[in-house]
Amino acid sequence: MTLHARDDLGGRAAVVGIGATEFSKDSGRSELRLAVEAVRAALDDAGLAPADVDGMVTFTMDTSPEITVAQAAGIGELSFFSRVHYGGGAACATVQQAALAVAAGVAEVVVCYRAFNERSGRRFGSGVQRREPSAEGVALGWSLPFGLLTPASWVAMSAQRYLHTYGLSAEAFGQVAVRGRKYAATNPAAWFHGRPITLADHAASRWIAEPLRLLDCCQETDGGQAVVVTSVERARELRHPSVVVAAAAQGAGRAQEQMTSFYRDDLTGLPEMGVVARQLWRTAGVGPADIDVAIIYDHFTPFVLMQLEEFGFCAPGEAADFVAAEGLPLNTHGGQLGEAYLHGMNGIAEAVRQLRGTSVNQVPGVERALVTAGTGVPTSGLVLATAG
Repeated sequence: MTLHARDDLGGRAAVVGIGATEFSKDSGRSELRLAVEAVRAALDDAGLAPADVDGMVTFTMDTSPEITVAQAAGIGELSFFSRVHYGGGAACATVQQAALAVAAGVAEVVVCYRAFNERSGRRFGSGVQRREPSAEGVALGWSLPFGLLTPASWVAMSAQRYLHTYGLSAEAFGQVAVRGRKYAATNPAAWFHGRPITLADHAASRWIAEPLRLLDCCQETDGGQAVVVTSVERARELRHPSVVVAAAAQGAGRAQEQMTSFYRDDLTGLPEMGVVARQLWRTAGVGPADIDVAIIYDHFTPFVLMQLEEFGFCAPGEAADFVAAEGLPLNTHGGQLGEAYLHGMNGIAEAVRQLRGTSVNQVPGVERALVTAGTGVPTSGLVLATAG
């Protein structure tokens, strides 16, 4: 049973620093070094020193443990360290964990980070390889023998059902791809800077797992990203305008599996994100009409459409038209389709830039931003807001 009331976390912590490495296909250095570079950049951005940090949060998938990164970055004693499971679903939950620690007085300055060589090293898109036996992995045993071997093939099942249910063509997914690349084209940090695409380009790209084409799938990236979280009181004393964590939530749906939840009553939605959406709206005291910019996790284009529908921006089956109309600024950094695939952490950074007024694709008058994490898995989300 999920919460049915506003929680007490909203408004008690703020994001005060963001930092990243360059985004590449071959970093030429270790994942630990990428993590340290991102952490130091985020601390510099906040105007804080390594000695100020007493908490760290990352992903269970990360190869650079909190203690090792702290040592390499010159950070001293830690009173809080944590990891969040489920790959990209962990992104916003790292900030939630940090905010919880700050609100509880367990830590004062917490750094959240993610770093990997996802192109030159382990490529998550290649699917399940050398997996250790686990209870969680049993679910995959119902899918792998029948050819569902990669994330794209798992998502394709739901994507095909979505198109069938609402009488749509794969052009619906192309709307998301074109929009992301439009913003990436004007973002110098994006891998696809200067390279927008058209719906015709999307339709001409090769099949990966029908109905998903190459341009429906996020890229693979080497890089690191970090964010710094502290109390709203301390945030007022630091370098940049405060970006308040107005709400943070995690969610897992009924009959949830990791990317293979094919035995649900309906494959055309994302119940895990519905859990997140309801709690974010309750805690922040806002709704879809109050959001100025949305950073929607775009590992695969169909799940962007389903997320917009779960959050109530439009009715089921109408998200492609909603995206095409460009009524809501969406993934203004280019997303993981256009900027970089950093398991959603670069999306949090873009939301912070929008609220600070420093994005290269700045939306005028941004006061609230929605950020989501990876879907198809237990996931998370944030509503970030200006202090005013």
